[in-house]
Amino acid sequence: MSAADAAPAALSRHRFINRGSSIGLLLVALPVFLLAWLIIFPIFSAVVGTILVRGPDGATEVSLASYRFFFTDGYSLGNLWLTLWTTAVCGVLLLAIGLPIALYLRFSQGRLAAYVQALAIFPMFVPSIILAYALIRTIGPNGTVDLLLNAVGLPKLRTPYLTPWGPVIGLVWDNLPLTVLMLTAGLSSVSNSAIEAARDVGARPLRVFVSIILPRMGNSLLVTASFAVLGIFSAFTLPYVLGPASPEMMGPFMQRTFADMNDPLNAMTQAVITFGFCLLFGIFYVRSIAKNREARA
Repeated sequence: MSAADAAPAALSRHRFINRGSSIGLLLVALPVFLLAWLIIFPIFSAVVGTILVRGPDGATEVSLASYRFFFTDGYSLGNLWLTLWTTAVCGVLLLAIGLPIALYLRFSQGRLAAYVQALAIFPMFVPSIILAYALIRTIGPNGTVDLLLNAVGLPKLRTPYLTPWGPVIGLVWDNLPLTVLMLTAGLSSVSNSAIEAARDVGARPLRVFVSIILPRMGNSLLVTASFAVLGIFSAFTLPYVLGPASPEMMGPFMQRTFADMNDPLNAMTQAVITFGFCLLFGIFYVRSIAKNREARA
């Protein structure tokens, strides 16, 4: 092909690429606009609304009084500490329970594995309020467990209902399906040939897990933990129904501050602080995704 013929072809290809880029930008324009309108704008509005407040003379002034109140109020700090404790305990339990299930589903076949997968995913299709009611009827006062223990002459169960452990049980059960699915997807990157090679040289199951499987699951574990933390930290229904009245997690605390106490400024401050903690875990997730893309490139 001569230079005279190659120039129009290159120009046509360049126009096609530009047209494809323009179509791609148009396709993502609406989602980006909705993201900015429904998420980013309310975040900035909340931050500004808690800093720029009306003074006694009616003029707008910069003030951090609501943040000072939160971090000096014992009850607010107690609620924040309970939220952090619940999130940490639920995150550890989810990984401790979900990882063995994911390992079993990854390396097992047959009807039993299908049943285990169905049971692990089943809570995903149960609404949180139904789950809370089922837990109350099962492990609550005079629930099914109490009735069974009483029938065989054993002492009553000390119920976790309306204690800090009540939301832990509910949140672990509610978030287990997503945890199992994400860990199972992460295990798909572990090839059977690598495991068989390790077994051929005499590696035991624990050594295979530590040296072969775990290093390839670092990204999946980080992403799974980030999703679990973000969901648990901002949970409302299960902590509201199953948890104690005091201290309470940040979700019910914000709702009660806004609705019952009619204090939107402090409720917004609590929301901004909650978003700040979630943002830290979100940064870990974004960095993990970015590193994964760099490694693939």
